Order: sequence, then structure tokens, then C-alpha cells
Amino acid sequence: MGLIILIVVIVLIIMIVGMYNGLIRSRNKVKNAWSQIDVQLQRRFDLIPNLVDSVKGYMKHEENVLTKVTELRTSWANATTVGEKAELDHQLTGALKTIMAVSENYPDLKASQNFSELQEELRNTENKISYSRQFYNDSVTLYNTKLEVVPTNIIAGIFNFKPEELFKTDSEEARKNVKVDFNH
Repeated sequence: MGLIILIVVIVLIIMIVGMYNGLIRSRNKVKNAWSQIDVQLQRRFDLIPNLVDSVKGYMKHEENVLTKVTELRTSWANATTVGEKAELDHQLTGALKTIMAVSENYPDLKASQNFSELQEELRNTENKISYSRQFYNDSVTLYNTKLEVVPTNIIAGIFNFKPEELFKTDSEEARKNVKVDFNH
């Protein structure tokens, strides 16, 4: 009888360790996925000064947009939560749309090789951001599901695992990628 109890205890310990390690792996996957979004959004912010410089001469009447982009870049460095960064991302998307719209009115700007290269870089970055958001939200959903289903929810409660926040936006407009195709 003692041997059976010992075997049951060992099996329970192995199950608990397995569930705990699974939660740790899922939480680390969420952190990694967020890091990928953060890297791509930072890349976008790093492209902006070059983009702003290339359109500055054409946007004298839109100085407030250039100022807003600079302020957003500074705010990005100070943001700490997923929600804060999602909101800044939304605001930056609006500012980028304004900057990109300027090129429609200036054929010589559209023809500029520097501006074209920046557009391509931004287009590639937007695609990477979109993929990274999807991967992050998939990772968060998987992790949060583990926190809610039996029996891992018991282990998660004992070890104080907390749910993660999805990367989401507040408006339909913010859900769209920045359109950077000026070939039409």
C-alpha cells in the first residue's frame, strides 16, 4: 500500500512540475512575442526621422504633424504597458498617413529615390508589425487559456501566474496597416 501511495505522489509531483514548466514556457513565449512587436515598432519609430526629413520641405504647413511624430517617439520610449504602446501605435499610424498623403501632391517627392526607399522600408516594417501582432495575440491567447483550464488553472493560481493583455486597438481605423503604396 505504501508503494502505491509513493507512486501516486511521484506521478502527482511530475504532473505539477510539467504543468508549471508549461506555464513558464507559455509566459516566456508571450514575452518573446511582445519583444518582437516592440522591436518592429521601434524600427518604425527609427525610420520616421528619415521619413520626416525627406518630406519636411513639403510639409511646412503641417509642422504640427512633425511635432506630433517627435512627441510620439519620445512617449514610446516611456511607455511600459501593452495598452500604452498600442495607443501610441494608433496615434503614429494617423500621423504617418498624413505624412504619406503629402507625397500624393508632390510628384518630385514621389520620384525621390530616398523617399521611395523609405516607403519600401516602412511597407516591410508594417508587414512585420502585422505578423508580430498576430503571433503575440496567439501566444497570449494560448497562455491565458492555460490559466483558465483545469488542471493548469490550479497550478497557475498556486504560483500566482497572471493573465497577459492582448495587443488591441480601439478603432477600426487603427486596425488597418499604414498604406504606403503610392503607385496609383
